[in-house]
This record gives sequence, C-alpha cells and structure tokens, in this order.
Amino acid sequence: MPDEARPDTPPARYRLAVDIGGTFVDAVELDRDTRRIRFRKASTTPRRPWEGVLDAFDALGTDLAATELFIHGTTLGLNAILERRGARVGIIANEGLRDVFLMGRGNVPESHMYDFTYRRPPAIVARRDTVGVVGRLDAHGEVVTELDEDSVRAAARYLVEESGVTSIAVCLLHSYRDPVHEHRVAEIVREMYPHVHVAVSADIAPEHREYERTSTAVLDAYIRPIFERYVDRLETELAERSFDGHFLITRSGGGAMTSAAARLAPTTTVLSGPAGGVVGASFVARLLGRDDLISVDIGGTSLDAAVFERGEAAVVHEAELEQMPLLIPVYDIRTIGAGGGSIASLDKGMLQVGPRSAGAEPGPICYRRGGTEPTTTDAAVVLGYIDPGGFLGGDMALDVDGAREGVRVRLAEPLGMSVEDAAAGVFSVMLAKTVGAIRQITVERGRDPRGFSMLAFGGAGPLLTPMLGREVGVVEVIVPQAPSAFSAWGMLSADVAEDASRTVLRTLEQDALPDLAAGLDELAAEVTELLRAQDVTGGGEVVVQRELELRYLGQEHALRIAVGTEIADAETLRKAFGERHQQLYGHAMDNEVQVLNLRVRGVARLEQPELPRIPTGDADPAQARSGERLAYDFATGEMTTFAVYRRDLLEAGDVVPGPALVEEGTSVTVVHGDQACTVDEYGHLLIRGATK
Repeated sequence: MPDEARPDTPPARYRLAVDIGGTFVDAVELDRDTRRIRFRKASTTPRRPWEGVLDAFDALGTDLAATELFIHGTTLGLNAILERRGARVGIIANEGLRDVFLMGRGNVPESHMYDFTYRRPPAIVARRDTVGVVGRLDAHGEVVTELDEDSVRAAARYLVEESGVTSIAVCLLHSYRDPVHEHRVAEIVREMYPHVHVAVSADIAPEHREYERTSTAVLDAYIRPIFERYVDRLETELAERSFDGHFLITRSGGGAMTSAAARLAPTTTVLSGPAGGVVGASFVARLLGRDDLISVDIGGTSLDAAVFERGEAAVVHEAELEQMPLLIPVYDIRTIGAGGGSIASLDKGMLQVGPRSAGAEPGPICYRRGGTEPTTTDAAVVLGYIDPGGFLGGDMALDVDGAREGVRVRLAEPLGMSVEDAAAGVFSVMLAKTVGAIRQITVERGRDPRGFSMLAFGGAGPLLTPMLGREVGVVEVIVPQAPSAFSAWGMLSADVAEDASRTVLRTLEQDALPDLAAGLDELAAEVTELLRAQDVTGGGEVVVQRELELRYLGQEHALRIAVGTEIADAETLRKAFGERHQQLYGHAMDNEVQVLNLRVRGVARLEQPELPRIPTGDADPAQARSGERLAYDFATGEMTTFAVYRRDLLEAGDVVPGPALVEEGTSVTVVHGDQACTVDEYGHLLIRGATK
C-alpha cells in the first residue's frame, strides 16, 4: 500500500532480512535513511519455526509498520526432507512406468563406492502410493495414446481415499515436450479433491530425464504443505504486527521471489539460507576487487563452501538431497556436517566430529540446556577462544566447567590425553574434513587455492577459518563485519530473480539458430512477465541473461554458454564451447555439438546496501585492546597468552599481530601466532601470514 494511503503510519524506511540456522535465527535491519545496519540473534525453534523469527524481530525492536521489505532465507523444506517429515505423497505416472522414481539410476554414491553392504535409504514414497494411468506421448511430444480420464479418476480416488495421501506428484513421459496430459491430470485431481496438493512436473522442471524430473516433482509435493503452512503463519503474524511491505524469500541459486511466488515453487528455496551468504560474498568480492574467492560459512550444524571466479559463484542446475536429484538452479556449494554444534565422539577409538549435531535443542553442553555430548563449541570454550561471560554480547553465560568435564569424560580420558589436547584434536579433525572439501572444489577442478582469498562468516567461521587458511595456504582470510549474521546481511543485496528453461535436443547448426533465438525470446518474455507480476521494484528495469546448454553429441552432461539477444553464428558457438571444455577438462573434440537446453534468468534490480567506512587510525590497535586470555595457538601447538581486542574499537589501518582474539559478542576471530590481522577501510579483518 502506498505511504500516502496510510497517513497514520510512518514512512517505510527499513529493510529486514532473517536467516534461520540450525542453532540461531539471525535478523538484520537496514535503515535506509541513516544507512545504519543492526542485527540480533534469537534461538531457533524447530517445532514452531516462525516463533524464532518473531523472537529475532522482538530483539531488534524494528517498527514493522515502517518496514518496506522483508527478505527471508529458510531451510525449512530442506530440513523436512532430511528429517523425513514431509507430506505423504502419491505419484501418478504412465501405465507401466510407475516405478521410475523408486528405481532411480541404480548408482552408488561416491562415498560408498567400495561399501558392499551399502543400502539405499528408504524412499519417501511407498510403492503402493504410485499409480499408472493410460495415455502416452512420444519423444517429439506427439500423442501415441490418448489420456484415459477414467483411469485418472480411479488413480486419484485410490491414492486419496484408500491410500490417504495428502499430496500428489504428476509425472508423465515426455511431458517437457507438451504438458497437455499432465495439466489435464492435475485439473481432474483438483476438481475431485481441492484440498490435495498437486505438483506438475512440467511446470516445475520442464526438462528431459524422467527420473530427475519425477524426483523434483515428488520433492515439491513432499515439502509444499509444510512450506505453505509456515509462510501462511508467518504472514499472519507479520500482518498482526502491522507489516504491509513486500515479503520475499531467497532462492537457492541466488536472487529472491515474493512469498506468493515461492508457494508455487517451494523446491527453489530449499537451500535459500546458504544462498544468502553466497550473495553477500559476491557483493564483498566486487567491493574489494577479489576476483578469486572461497566463501566459508560455518554455522551451528554445517559448513558451506563455494568458489568464486571473476567475483561470481558458479550456479548449477541440478542439486541432490538425500540421494534424490532436484532440477533447480542452485549455487555450487559443498556442504559438510561440521559446525559449532557438531558432536565430537569416538568411533572404535578414533575421534570424529559430526555429522551429528546438538542443534538448538539441547545444544552444546556449555549452553546449560541439557546437552551431554561435547561439541565444537565446547572445545572452543576449553581452548580459551570464547569468553564465557561475553557470549552473545553477555546474554548467555556459558558453563566452562561443564564443557571441560564433557571433553574430559567423553574424549580425553578414553584417548589418554589432556583435556586441552583432546579439544585441539576436535579442531584438527574438523580441519581435515574441511580441507578435503575445499580441495574438491578447487584442486580437483584445476584451481590452485593458494591464489585465492577466503571469506569467513557464520557464527563459527571467524574462529575456524584462520586455521583453515593456514592449512590450505590461501592469500588471506577476510572476516566481514557482523560475520555471524552475514548470510542475513547478504540477503539485503539480493535482487528479485526468475528462471526458465526448455529442453530442445537439437544439433548445433546454422539453420537451427532462428528457432533457438525464438525459444530464448519466449523464455525471456515468460520471466519478464513473472517479475512484473511480483511488482517489487515498481516496474523497474529487468535484466535478462540468456544461455545455451551445449554438449558433444553422446555426452550426458552439458556446459552453459552465455549468448546475447542476437545469437552468433554456429561456428562461433562451437568454438566457445570447445574452449570452455578445454579449460575445464583439458581436451576438446571435433564431434558434433548438441544443444540440450535453453536457459534464461530475469533479474529485477533492487537498491543495494552500502557499507559505511570506519575511522582511520595510526596502525596501533592499543585503543581496542581489552585484556588478554590463555588460549591454544595452532602455530606452536600449545596454550599461550593471546591479546584480546574489541572489534568495534578497531580503526582502519590498525595492525593486530598474533596471537590475538578479536571479539564482537556473537563471534570471535582467532589470529594465531604466525599470522597478523589488518583492518581495512570498511572494517573487514584481513588475516595474512605474519611478516618475518
């Protein structure tokens, strides 16, 4: 509603962003008038997730009536899949093809390649909840057998009335060519059972490969009821608090969409939380001119790493959740189960960390919420990195004795070592796991991480990443302002985006270019209309990005090549594809090139936040020093005295030699003895190897 239509309310001046993590909810407020940014944390409430969001709003105290934009990142859908608590889903497929989803590809995950006892996890759809109907299209989209609507009605009746499903995925052969049969099936089901959720594969993922498209539709049907209930509840609560602005939800592949649009495509939000950090990292990379960057987001339950080249993170168009493919645009993020809440335990006498997490309930032992197993956070308390009286700005006093006792009983005594050495071992194991993940997305893809900077954020990011930077040998570790809420802050710089795709499966020849150009134009018009309908930018400029997915004829996977509004000649495209193939895989071939998919992304630009500059100092951080504390130095492998600094008192140009701890209430940056930290004009901490 325009401001002039509600004179009794203050003008909209605030933007809010909220990221729900495994342990905490981070909320960030941007005051557009003053450019001031504030943030607060609240505990995650897994059973009633909207309450954590509202608690974070209460902690901020923002006037929601004066808030124009609320951007939200959530892993609600992801958690529903991981925890197997989605809707009961039925599948309507072609007669004779009801087992497409259950059979899958028959492949064994890389991590179990030599495990002869491996068994696939239980399917989220029971075979009795899959039904085939009469009707068939061929590979060109031509009708081979007309759809038998009576068989559709019988299938729907069986699934809903006898089997008790509450959500149905409709997945028919070759529907990416022509969705007419799928749309008619959905129409019949909705007429018969308006309360049943229906996911149509051609609307969600109009691409070839029946199993992947079916899996995407099934996951959409699985999480949609939960997602819709959550969004509805949150919108109701916000309205009761006088919020009348735009409610956006971030997308897994960058950008955001309105909550109404997200309801129609909940699968696009499953990795929206980590995506906020990648968006923010891209902003920092451009601001600081760091073309080659590795972002490391370490929260309570997981570590997410992404590689940036030329300031941009790679986007792929297929993710995998619990070994189920998902055809959505998603940032190429490597995730491992290692975070502040990761549980340290012994397995046959070997120390391991994660993937089990204490989460928000009960949390680490030191939180005093009933946790009994030592976590990474407990180890950090034992090693002196965290001030037990200043955690979360002093809002949560930590139990040091409880953390030490947990590490002693569960780890140190069984391993025959001191409590400090056992706690240091927790971080050594985490480092080994993390270094492996970093090398998978750098060295194994032909990139040398020693030429990269590393951006550390998340509550545990500034604590662990300086150690990681030492191991990997990166140029520097960058710690942004308010790193524990950086993912939420990154959402403030997200634009509104829409994606569209179409499978063509056509050899790249000159006479194919007009049809390809026409197809791209149709997709561009589609995403532009979707963005206009969301009406977030008031009819502002929409930037359209066009790509062709190309592959050598006979290959399975493809590479994306950007094209403009005017497609170059076929030979130029073939050459660009060959050069990209050579760059990534070390060879190119003379084989025919095939166009697999057309892809278009439309972006409606939002006003970007600005980072204020901090006062310039004289390189001496004495004014920020607040004391000293005994902590573990990985440079020497022993407990030693660390100088302690308040980050809010540091000035641009200050140089902090290690060993040192830079505290800011919700996180602590650990600078080891062989490192030094410099403060830049925006207040970023730049940690490099100390000059000898």
